[in-house]
Amino acid sequence: MIKSNRSSSQSTSCDLDVNPTVETSRADAPVLIAVFSPAPNRHFHFMFSRSPHQRTQSGPLIQLHPSEHIQRSDSFLKRQFYCLPSPPKQQSLKSEEETKAEKEVTNMEREQQVYLARLAEQAERYEEMVEAMKSVAKLDVELTVEERNLLSVGYKNVIGARRASWRILSSIEQKEEAKGNEQNVKRIKEYRQKVEDELAKICNDILSVIDKHLIPSSSTGESTVFYCKMKGDYFRYLAEFKSGDDRKEAADQSLEAYEAATTTANSDLPPTHPIRLGLALNFSVFYYEILNSAERACHLAKQAFDEAIAELDSLNEESYKDSTLIMQLLRDNLTLWTSDLPEEGGEQSKGDEPQAES
Repeated sequence: MIKSNRSSSQSTSCDLDVNPTVETSRADAPVLIAVFSPAPNRHFHFMFSRSPHQRTQSGPLIQLHPSEHIQRSDSFLKRQFYCLPSPPKQQSLKSEEETKAEKEVTNMEREQQVYLARLAEQAERYEEMVEAMKSVAKLDVELTVEERNLLSVGYKNVIGARRASWRILSSIEQKEEAKGNEQNVKRIKEYRQKVEDELAKICNDILSVIDKHLIPSSSTGESTVFYCKMKGDYFRYLAEFKSGDDRKEAADQSLEAYEAATTTANSDLPPTHPIRLGLALNFSVFYYEILNSAERACHLAKQAFDEAIAELDSLNEESYKDSTLIMQLLRDNLTLWTSDLPEEGGEQSKGDEPQAES
């Protein structure tokens, strides 16, 4: 209820309490109706109504001035004024011209960043290539095949340089440890930690882009497999240098992403599709290097290779080169890993060289 105590020296202050007896079945915003009364006190009352001509219920009257008098009937208010509630804030509807203009700006920005990424790739400035394609990814649009390949190539080169550095430092560290050069080992560990920090930053960066922008914007099985495979790859890169619980967590996340990608690939992509073959290649490397399971790695690689061979005749010219290249990498890894399989009763040996991956 709204009440006002007014004197000649004070302004009116009001508290609002809606009369619960008034029916408001329609969705229209209610109107606040004031009815004048000759009552001697200076209190006044409001009631909510949907329409100026709505039938009112007994009770809620208002006194604005004690000298005013107005007739009232049960069915019709002779005099009324309206105190409309503030309309709810609504998002302004954009005109077709505004929407079109925004799309044009987005497309221009997209084309510009893609062109910059191409230039950066030619100049071998991969950090800038990554930044350009990250801007495109954050537009929350479905990337074209070229765009997602530019994104992948950029990150692969940025991360690849650090992975190579880490392997070299780890090898030198082992040699210095064998020599007993503790001071050199300490220096190497500090330097290796710097590389690991860079690796972690890059991996977490792309993983965030994948989860927040790329997968939510993906609308095809092919792109979903592509991004889930990328997710598995970069968690695998984290597992390569992490230790303890951090390594286990990264390995679990990598396995989950690879399995999700495999499920979609098996249902949406043919065995000869380069993305499906690349997934099998990298997933098998995960089994070999991270889970130390040469047997499972060989099984996965051989299965993917055999399934692709069976349908090689149906391979189209567009993807023939990419598919056959990955099949060759699968066979190379199989040859290497088969020699590492333990003899009956023996232990598995593992080579130090990095495995071929897509």
